[in-house]
Amino acid sequence: MRVSSLMKRLGLKLSLNDPRWGKDNKPQANEGKKPGEGPPDMEQLWRDFNQRLNGLFGQKRPNNNGGDNNGGGDGGGSNRPDMSGGIRATAGAIGAVVALIWLASGSFIVQEGQTGVVYTFGKVSHTTGSGFNWRWPYPFQSDETVKVSQMRMVEIGYRGNIKNKQARESLMLTDDENIIDIQFAVQFKLKDPVAWLMNNRDEEDTVRQVAETSIREIVGKNKMDFVLYEGRDKVAFETQQLMQQILDRYASGVMVSSVTLQAVQPPEQVQIAFDDAVKAGQDRERQKNEGQAYANDVIPKARGTASRLLQEAEGYRSMVVENATGNASRFKQVLVEYQKAPGVTRDRMYLETMQQIFSSASKVMVDAKTGSNLLYLPLDKLIAQAAATDAQAAAARAAQSAPAASTTLPSELMPSVEVNRSRDSRSRDSSLRDRESR
Repeated sequence: MRVSSLMKRLGLKLSLNDPRWGKDNKPQANEGKKPGEGPPDMEQLWRDFNQRLNGLFGQKRPNNNGGDNNGGGDGGGSNRPDMSGGIRATAGAIGAVVALIWLASGSFIVQEGQTGVVYTFGKVSHTTGSGFNWRWPYPFQSDETVKVSQMRMVEIGYRGNIKNKQARESLMLTDDENIIDIQFAVQFKLKDPVAWLMNNRDEEDTVRQVAETSIREIVGKNKMDFVLYEGRDKVAFETQQLMQQILDRYASGVMVSSVTLQAVQPPEQVQIAFDDAVKAGQDRERQKNEGQAYANDVIPKARGTASRLLQEAEGYRSMVVENATGNASRFKQVLVEYQKAPGVTRDRMYLETMQQIFSSASKVMVDAKTGSNLLYLPLDKLIAQAAATDAQAAAARAAQSAPAASTTLPSELMPSVEVNRSRDSRSRDSSLRDRESR
């Protein structure tokens, strides 16, 4: 229609019903053709489309008999149909399709581990679970999905790698006014997606600032050595608790899972001096431990030796006291007998003394006046007695040459007493022989 009107305005009189439409002006031999063999009429195509569309929506087709209501002939009426009904039907169909597409745009799918948040005119109206969901399309409602099961992490003092330090976040002041460099990571999950979206302007930055504030407060209450060595786990635990309290007070919808200290060290400017101090402290602890180990080894031995010496001294004292008591009692008994018979008692004491002396002597006395050719020598007793005497002498020499010779044990004194007694008996034996020779 628009093409035909445009051609009419331009003065072009090309009829679509002309069988020569689209051809040149040269005469052709076979120009006579049957009606309807020319190009299709655009108006007829539009008319057929409207009729089919009206039939689809249940409307009656217009009367195409070629006459008007007045019964006019071919030249009396107009063959152009009324186009208003077709346009309305077309517009209705297009509107229905657009409405269906608009309603379908309100559907959305929430994956497993996510939660859907639906906004009505910008305000949160409700949340949805995983699966297929629908809400009113734009501009009435909108949706946003949040991963609630995902473990999130923020880094404080570094980014990506601990070598990529952030000095403004990592440098902190301890209770003893020392500067310490700390890099740590915080892992957290979402417990309230609505609070996470609505109460935080920048969600991860909020968690990072809360973590930095919490650890600065905890570090500021402790000494530097405590934070560096034995108190790292305690600092991480207290930081996690303080973070959870602050985030709950802010209603941020965050649940802190763990706080991990990646690196705790002094600043790089004093690292060398600090390492030297740490090494000196380690040497001090090592020497202290070595001294303690030596003391633990020597003290029990010294206590055992002292206890043994005390026991031996106690035994020696008891033996000496008992011997002295026995000798005193024997002397009293002998004195009573001596007062009764002095001569007999004196001879008996002399014989007992000589018997004791001769029993321990290593020499054999022979009376040459008797002239007897048979001589009895107790060789076995003499050999055993000589071996015992040599063993006692060797033990006495070893005791005197020992490193601990300054401490004289009672058990070492006793063999020397026996040796002295044997020497006394030998001197008595020699004096007795001199007396007999006289």
